[in-house]
Amino acid sequence: MIKVYSQSIGAAAQLDWPKDRILIQVLDDSDDGNLQLLIKEEVASWKEKGVNIVYRHRLIRTGYKAGNLKSAMSCDYVKDYEFVAIFDADFQPNPDFLKLTIPHFKGKPDLGLVQARWSFVNKDENLLTRLQNINLCFHFEVEQQVNGHFLNFFGFNGTAGVWRIKALEESGGWLERTTVEDMDIAVRAHLNGWKFIYLNDVKVLCELPESYEAYKKQQHRWHSGPMQLFRLCLPAILTSKISVWKKANLIFLFFLLRKLILPFYSFTLFCIILPLTMFIPESELPLWVICYVPIVMSFLNILPAPKSVPFLVPYLLFENTMSVTKFNAMVSGLFQLGSAYEWVVTKKTGRSSESDLLALAERESKSSNEEKILRRHSESGLELLGKLKQSEAPSKKKRNKLYRKELALAFLLLTASARSLLSAHGVHFYFLLFQGLAFLVMGLDLIGEQVS
Repeated sequence: MIKVYSQSIGAAAQLDWPKDRILIQVLDDSDDGNLQLLIKEEVASWKEKGVNIVYRHRLIRTGYKAGNLKSAMSCDYVKDYEFVAIFDADFQPNPDFLKLTIPHFKGKPDLGLVQARWSFVNKDENLLTRLQNINLCFHFEVEQQVNGHFLNFFGFNGTAGVWRIKALEESGGWLERTTVEDMDIAVRAHLNGWKFIYLNDVKVLCELPESYEAYKKQQHRWHSGPMQLFRLCLPAILTSKISVWKKANLIFLFFLLRKLILPFYSFTLFCIILPLTMFIPESELPLWVICYVPIVMSFLNILPAPKSVPFLVPYLLFENTMSVTKFNAMVSGLFQLGSAYEWVVTKKTGRSSESDLLALAERESKSSNEEKILRRHSESGLELLGKLKQSEAPSKKKRNKLYRKELALAFLLLTASARSLLSAHGVHFYFLLFQGLAFLVMGLDLIGEQVS
C-alpha cells in the first residue's frame, strides 16, 4: 500500500500550474527520524524532476498544526506569492485544482478563501465510514453551500482550500490558542470583512478514519475546540462591525446549534432522561419526542447522501451514541478542562482508489530517464524502509478496546428496556433496547477497524 505522505506529496507535485509561479512546502512535524528521512527522499525525488519543492521540519514543535503553519508562513520566500493552498497529509488534489480555484479571486479583492469539497476514497469501507459519510455529506452539501451562498462565510475545513495571504495576515495569522486553528482564522477573517466562496463541484480525495478509536478522538477535538474558540471570540463578535444577522448566525448557528445544543439535547434526553423515566411511576415521554422528531431530523441529515437511506436507523442510533463523546468534549472545551487541549493526529491507512493506482502505474511507465531516477530513489527509499522496519518493535495484533462510558450507558439502557417491557411501555422498549445494543457495540469496539 502506498504511504500517505507519498500520495499527498505526489499529488501536490503534479498540480498543473506554471513551475516558476508555484512553491510546494512539505511541513513534516513528525518526531520519527526514520520517517523524516523517507519524506526527505520523496521530496528529493520530485525536486530532481524539476518541481519547486522544499522540506521543512521544525526544531521547536509547539502549537500543533497552527504552530506549523505559522512557522511556514514566516519564511522570507512567502512574500513572493499571493495565495496559499493547504492540504492535510491524506489529501490528494487533482492536477487541475488550482485552475479551478484561483480564477475565482480575479476581480474580487475582498475574497479571502476558496474552499473545495472533500471526497472520500474509503466511504464504503465499513459501517463506521458509511455513517461518517452521511454526516459530512450534510455538512458540505447543506451547511457549507447555504452559508457560502447567503453569507459569503463558512468554517474553513482546515484543508483543500486556497487562502489569499493578505487575508491571513490582516486577520492575525495562525494562532495557537485552540485546537481548531481553521475555524479560528475563518471567524477572524469574517469579522475583518473578508468573503469566502465554497465550490461543491471541486472535490479533493481524502480518507475517513476507519477505527472507532480514531473517530472518537477526532470528534472530541472537533467539538471541544469550537467551545474553546467560542469563549475567546464572543467579545470580538459582539463588538464587531458586521450586521446583527451575521452576529446571530455566528453565535447560534455556527457555534451553538451543532456543537452545543444538539449534543446536549441528544445526550440528556435519550441517554439520561428517557431511561430514568422507566423507573419513575406514571412518568412517560410522548411518542413524538422519542420517535418522530429524531427520525425526521435523521432523515433530513441523510437526504444529501440518498444511497445511505437504508442506514437511517443505524445512523440515528450511532448519532445518539456519539452524543456521549460530543457532550464530554463540549463540556471540556467550554470550561477549559485538561482534555480540551488534547491533540491526537487522526490515524489514516493511506488507501488509494483504483484511479490513483492506474495513474501511479502510468507515471511509472514514462520515459527511461525518469524511470532511472524513480528506480534510484525507490531503491534508497526501500533501504530506508527496511531500516525503519528493523528498528520497530514487533507489531502488535489488533484488539478490541473497551470504552467504559459506552458500556455503562449500555447497561443503563438495557436495564431500562427490561423495565419498560415489564411495565408495558410499548415503543419505548424497542427504542431503549436498540439504543442499548448500539452502546454495547460501541463499548466493545465492534464497529469499524480495531486498533493495534
